[in-house]
Amino acid sequence: MVTVTSTIVVPAEAAGQRLDAWLAAWLASQFGGVSRERVQMLIDQEKVRLDGKSPRPSHRLKGGETVEVLGDPVPKPLKAFAEDIPLRVVYEDEALSVIDKPAGMMVHAGAGATEAGTLVNALLHRYQSLSSHGGELRPGIVHRLDKQTSGLIIVARNDAAHLKLGEMFSERRMKKTYIALVHGHLKQDKGTVNAPIARDVVRRTRMTTRRETDGRSALSHYSVERRITSRWGKFTLVRVRIETGRTHQIRVHLASLGHPVVGDTVYGAPARLKGEAGAEDLRLERNFLHAAELEFAHPMTGKALHLRAPLPEELAAFLKQIEK
Repeated sequence: MVTVTSTIVVPAEAAGQRLDAWLAAWLASQFGGVSRERVQMLIDQEKVRLDGKSPRPSHRLKGGETVEVLGDPVPKPLKAFAEDIPLRVVYEDEALSVIDKPAGMMVHAGAGATEAGTLVNALLHRYQSLSSHGGELRPGIVHRLDKQTSGLIIVARNDAAHLKLGEMFSERRMKKTYIALVHGHLKQDKGTVNAPIARDVVRRTRMTTRRETDGRSALSHYSVERRITSRWGKFTLVRVRIETGRTHQIRVHLASLGHPVVGDTVYGAPARLKGEAGAEDLRLERNFLHAAELEFAHPMTGKALHLRAPLPEELAAFLKQIEK
């Protein structure tokens, strides 16, 4: 990233090159990781001067010009927008909505993510307005599910509901239960994982329980539904109730026990299941993790709600196949 003003005299050997291509290469050699798209953003925002003037990205250099780079580009702020995307609504009223989110759908756009096709966009099309506490990018979002995790997610439709739901989550008054299929046979029928979770310092897209400092408390309770021995190996179908909602919590906790979630290649699951005795290899294009139940008191009325979402078709079919 460019963090200071840079002044460069274009060398003679750069003559004939496009400004954006040459400047991207020069900045990458000095600062590392500077893309041509980033340079084009700099030029579009008039943070590049060529002999004191604002050039076009396609300007052909002659050699000997003076190029000034005036700091970093400012990415355009992301903003959610309404899209006509079908939703599976499990519950709705004037205060909140509970959606059965499919795997593959992002809850909201974020750094490096597209703005299209998100749950928030679909919600804005259905309801026109949501709670403002999440900002323009995450209106109505009180908690989240990973992109490749399906199941129940609560959405606040107004600010009062959002505040009360937020308190309920922070005070652990939400009972959230997931269904997962993991590799191997869990030894105990029931257990609790009480292990703080922190960002992996080497692989920043991962979380870990192995850091001795900076971890946030995380508590998961599991119970075995059944153990499966198949032509593709051994598996355990397990129910997991979480008291906290840390990033990747269930995936990290189960992997820490040596039993990664099927399909979760980020935390050690194989991308393909090798079949034995003539069985073809299997591949699950998502994580076998589903938010199946939510139990909570309605934030405005106090009414007890117990909501369920059945296993999606692709998970039910996968489970049936390995249990043959």
